[in-house]
Amino acid sequence: MLLNKRITYRKLSDAELISFYKKKNDSLIIGELYNRYSHLVMGAAMKYIKNKHDAEDITMVVFEKLPSSILKSNIKNFKSWLYTVTKNEVFQLFRKKGIQSTELKPESENYRLNEENSLDKAHAKEKQLLQLEGLVETLKENQKKCILLFYIECKSYQEISILLKMEVNAIKSAIQNGKRNLKIKLENCEEFRSI
Repeated sequence: MLLNKRITYRKLSDAELISFYKKKNDSLIIGELYNRYSHLVMGAAMKYIKNKHDAEDITMVVFEKLPSSILKSNIKNFKSWLYTVTKNEVFQLFRKKGIQSTELKPESENYRLNEENSLDKAHAKEKQLLQLEGLVETLKENQKKCILLFYIECKSYQEISILLKMEVNAIKSAIQNGKRNLKIKLENCEEFRSI
C-alpha cells in the first residue's frame, strides 16, 4: 500500500533511502527527500542568488536531476552532497547569466553557522515526525486508520465511511478520541515538550 511505503520511507535514514533508491528506483523516495530537504536547497540557493524566483527554479532543477544524480554518484553524506549539488546549479546559472561566481560568496563563517542551525532544526523536526508516527501506530486500530486517512491521505469523512464501512459520526468520534490520546502521549515525550 502506498501509505505504508511512505511511512516506511519516512522512518529510514538518508543513507538507507539512497541505497533503496539505487535498488528500486522508487519515485516515492525522491518525494521523501524533497519533503526533507527542499527548504534547505531553497535556503542555500537564496544565500547566493538573493532572488526568490531563481532560487525556486534552482530547487526544482536540483530535484528534477536528483534521480539520475543519485544513481551515478557515490554519496557518503547526503546533506553535504546535496548542498554541493545545489551550489553547482547556482554557479551554472551564474555562468549562463555572465555573473562571476567569486563575487557571490556568502560571508563564509556566518553562512556555515546558519546552515548548521538549519540542519539541526530540520533534524529535530524529522525526529519529532518519526516520534509522532510511532505514537500514531500505538492508537486503537479504528482511531489510527481514521487519523491516517483523514490527515495523511486527506480523505473526507464520506470517503473514509465508504472505505472503512463506518458511520460518519463514528469516524468523527474516532478522530477526536485519537487526537486526544495522541495529545496525552505527546505530553509525555521530551521532543514535544518545548513546542
